[in-house]
Amino acid sequence: MSKYNTPDPRNENTLVYVNGLVPRKDARVSVLDSVVQGGDAVWEGLRLYQSRIYQLEEHLDRLFDSAHVLQFANIPSRNEVRNAIFGTLKANGMEDGVHIRLTLSRGLKSTSGMNPQLNTFGCTLIVLPEYKGMVYGEDGLQLITSSVRRNAPAYLDSKIHHNNLLNNILAKIEANHAQADDAVMLDQAGFIAETNATNIFLVKNQKLYTPFADACLPGMTRRRVLEIAEELNMEAQEKNLSMAEMYTADEMFTTGTMGGLSWVKEVDGRLIGSGSKGPICTKLQAYYQDTVHDLGVAIP
Repeated sequence: MSKYNTPDPRNENTLVYVNGLVPRKDARVSVLDSVVQGGDAVWEGLRLYQSRIYQLEEHLDRLFDSAHVLQFANIPSRNEVRNAIFGTLKANGMEDGVHIRLTLSRGLKSTSGMNPQLNTFGCTLIVLPEYKGMVYGEDGLQLITSSVRRNAPAYLDSKIHHNNLLNNILAKIEANHAQADDAVMLDQAGFIAETNATNIFLVKNQKLYTPFADACLPGMTRRRVLEIAEELNMEAQEKNLSMAEMYTADEMFTTGTMGGLSWVKEVDGRLIGSGSKGPICTKLQAYYQDTVHDLGVAIP
């Protein structure tokens, strides 16, 4: 396990929201809940900086869009979800350095089965806040390329931010066996999609590149980096990116709520650029961190 993702003892006695506040050690969902029965749930990862939740409304937009695509019924209102998040943070006295795993499942079933018509009790809402720093640190990521392809929209659209994560987990298993931090996943045509946990950016000749959001999730941090590039008058482009382009990039970094912007040292044993964090990533990281508070929603 990465030293940056080890359990924090401060989390042991916290409260978790599972359709109501419960002690973390007692937090449970039913064996008949849809998330247990078939991974039938949607989720978001949120970060709390100085009593402000970064990109909260954008994350809620994606949560509700995903639930709509999956035709969840009796979905809690936006205010109910917001109040559950705020109430859980207040109950724990949490103000900074916190990651929140927000999950909405289709809910409890009347009996075991796949059919959503068996769901007659409404959704299950889970708010899991944890003291958790940026999970990748600053040593530079060592990645491998996975043999597992990222789902194409023809099979399971990555725009649905769902809990069926076996595709990603299989790639992560390969990374674990290789003693790498994570795994790069390709799309069905062999172009770079994302890692098992994050979006990918390359830098070549001062220009920023990121894969098309076809077989990858168009992440919130990915979106923010593209906005920052525009604000800094930095040229950025979405395009199909090959493994050769990855290996020969001047810089490479990943983006995601869990780790922010994390620079990549090597992929498949090949150093990326000089094997050190480059100036473009450094500049984007600093700008990103300087603006997280301003783009956050305050806990009322």
